[in-house]
Amino acid sequence: MKKILTGTFVFCLLTLTSFAQQFNSNLTDARKNYSSGNLVDSRAAMEQMLRDLDVEIGKEILKMLPAKMEALDANTKNDQVTSAGGGLIGGLYIQRTYGSDTKGANLDIINNSPLINSLQALLSVPFIAGAGNPDQKVVRVSGYKALLHKVDDTEAGKVSYELQIPLQNTLVTFKVSDTKEDNILKLASTIPLEKISQMAK
Repeated sequence: MKKILTGTFVFCLLTLTSFAQQFNSNLTDARKNYSSGNLVDSRAAMEQMLRDLDVEIGKEILKMLPAKMEALDANTKNDQVTSAGGGLIGGLYIQRTYGSDTKGANLDIINNSPLINSLQALLSVPFIAGAGNPDQKVVRVSGYKALLHKVDDTEAGKVSYELQIPLQNTLVTFKVSDTKEDNILKLASTIPLEKISQMAK
């Protein structure tokens, strides 16, 4: 057990050291290029620093997510964290899946999603969000307004649900296959939305 803990500590230390070295290298490049008047390359180095920071933030958010949702185990080997560089469209992207393809859940966290503004406008007028669509309604998850959408798979005879939860400039999308409305809301309540909102903004 002691060897495992020591190995884990060394791996974490090496990872942090590697990140710090890469960050410092990009910072040095940005300063050097800025001083020599090469603003394009300076900007590119700074954008890379932001992408690297996004990925590190994404890894920290993954650590906060539940390792299990009822009977659905997290597929941590399939975790994804990427960054488009924090531009106006797209930034940090995090994905975790739970369970299997037939009975599972999918959690996506996207910073600067282009859907945020339209979704927030829709949620600000709840009667419009559900108007004319019996399979869609506004709900609350851990105090946050969310859009719940029911998806019928008539061929398989199963019902799935999707939740879209805007957190300032971050969109959390949670999908659960072969489930019921009260169950997806129960599972969604285990997602640390407030912490995600603080870290991903």
